[in-house]
This record gives sequence, structure tokens and C-alpha cells, in this order.
Amino acid sequence: MSNDVKGTPIIKGLGFDSFGLGSNACTVDIDEENDKIIRIRPFHFDEHQTPEELNAWKIEARGHVFEPGFKTHMSPLSLCYKKRVYSKNRIPYPMKRVDWDPDGERNPQNRGSSDYERISWDEAAEICAAEIKRMHDEYGPESILLEIDGHGETKVVHASHGCISQLLDLCGGFTIQSRQPDSWEGWYWGAKHIWGMDPLGQQNLQNNIIKDISENGDAVLFWGCDPETTPLGWGGQMASRLCFWFTEIGVRQIHIAPDVNYANGVHADKWIPVLPNTDAALQLAIAYTWIKEDTYDKDYLETHAVGFENFKYYVLGGEDGVPKTPKWAEKICGIPAYTIKALARYWAKHAVSIAHCNGGSFVNPATF
Repeated sequence: MSNDVKGTPIIKGLGFDSFGLGSNACTVDIDEENDKIIRIRPFHFDEHQTPEELNAWKIEARGHVFEPGFKTHMSPLSLCYKKRVYSKNRIPYPMKRVDWDPDGERNPQNRGSSDYERISWDEAAEICAAEIKRMHDEYGPESILLEIDGHGETKVVHASHGCISQLLDLCGGFTIQSRQPDSWEGWYWGAKHIWGMDPLGQQNLQNNIIKDISENGDAVLFWGCDPETTPLGWGGQMASRLCFWFTEIGVRQIHIAPDVNYANGVHADKWIPVLPNTDAALQLAIAYTWIKEDTYDKDYLETHAVGFENFKYYVLGGEDGVPKTPKWAEKICGIPAYTIKALARYWAKHAVSIAHCNGGSFVNPATF
């Protein structure tokens, strides 16, 4: 940053969780003056340390070099957060309904129509504390429903919704509302036991998987992925940069998705438009091709899989009399049988890696 830029820089996390997942890739410099945000800009590591001190990693493959760079590549939503801070629709201080008296008439029939008046933070805290105590005294601690979904924007040093659950726990408990594990849990916990290791990525050490693909891979298969948009909130632009990197070094990108999303619109060497919710038929037909043409890795299945013979029996039609052929799948998933065969044969003969993340391969997952 040049020396003539006004304002005092404040380092801040503007990620999805802003701590843990988003604490690095989505870090920004916020320049402020007189308690007002002047601008939000990428955090430049080389403003604080020299490149030699940072000693950043690099991947060298096929005559090209990939480096992380010396600034964060955060979401465009982070860069425009100033507008949200000063939006006229934002409520920057506590308010209560003018006809709502916590110690008297509450007029619930006027919800949605009453005007509001500003109150102090102290008064708001006192009202909240009194209401918690009233609920405990009249109905017990479990009468308070706590919605602690795992996602949120906290912008502080605790994970989303951690403080309120700690508060109510110390007060005696609460009734928890938690959605089904539709983010990453079901896929993550099962996959790590099948693979015998932690899935890669999540802004953790990636066991050199990108380096391995760069040096030895032929293609990356994106099944339902949109790495140009989904990871912005906590992974910044790294997934996007990796897609451009794969193109640069000649690693093919195959996308399977019903829609032409941003990623396959930009990066796909081949887009296979599967009909929504018919992926299983496509997968079974791929497996059928591998089994019939004897191109699957028997040694791997022997040491890493349980129940393959039962799966093979089903795929070949032993259970229901219906072989899961590419022609059979074509009518279900909308992909021509010849395309299914071509994909299966290419996959069998080449080093193909699958890009997927939090929700598995079918809910616009995040990155690699």
C-alpha cells in the first residue's frame, strides 16, 4: 500500500465464519478514519513481512509455477461489505415496540403494525435477562428454543452462535433446534472411514493432493461442483485459481451438473448435463461398464472395500433382473449411452481425480 493512502488499517476477518474456516483466505484490511470505514481491500502479507520471510510454498509442474501470492483473494461480498454496514436497512441499535411493556400490557395483536422506538443497550440487556428469568420461573429452562445452526456471520473470535448457547447452558439449559446434517457431516464422517484418512482440503493441510494432480493427473471430475461461487465465503478465490491453473498445465476438467454454472461455463473441457436427482443411474452405468470391460482396480477393492460382490451382483441385474447398462441409464439421466461409455472408458484409462467437498458431490460442493 502506498504511503499516501488515508486511514488507519484494521485487520479483520470477513469470511463465512470469520474464525477457523474463514480466518485466513477472507482476511481483509479495513481502512477507517474517525470511526468510519473508508475502504475494504485485500490483506497484503508483504506489507508486514518480506517475501523471503514468508517463504511461501509453490508448485512447479509441466513447466509452469503456481504460487499463493502475497495478498488474500477474498469474496467479492467481503469487498462490498462497507455498503452493508451503512445500509439504510440495517438496524444499528436496539429497538422495541412502542406499545410493548415487559412489565405490563404487551399487545401481541399489534405485532407487525406497531411503530418502534430506540432503547439503550443497557435497557435491552435488562429486558433480555428478565425475559430469560421469567421463562425459567414460569415454564423451565427447556421452554427456550435455541436455534444454533452451524452457519452464520459472527465477525468475532468465536464460532457462530457459540456465546448464546454457553449463556443459556450456564442459566440451566435450553431446547436445541438443529437442522439435519446437510452441510458436510454425513459425507465427511463416512468418507474418512472408507478412505482411511481425513478428506482433503477445508483450508487444512491438503496432503499435497493439488501438487500430485498437477504433476501426475490427467483430469479432474467436478460432479455437481461450482468452485467459482460456492467457496467464496470461506475459501476466497483459491478454488477458482486452481481451475485456471489446471487449464494452464493441461489437466482436463469434466463437469457433471444439470446446469451451466459459473465454473463449468468458464472451465469445462466437457460438460455432461445430467438430469436432476438421477446421478445414481449414471454412476451405476459407469460401474457396469467397468465391470463388463474388466477395467476396475481389483487390488484396490480387495484391500479397501467391503461388499463389492454384492454391489457387482446388483449392477449386473442379479437382484432385480435389470442390468444397469448405459442404455438403461440413458432413459433415466438423459445422458446418451455412448457418452456414459466414453466417460467410463476415459476414467478407467487415465488418472482422474474427483473435486468435491462439504455435501459430497451433489449439492454444489465447495472445492477440492
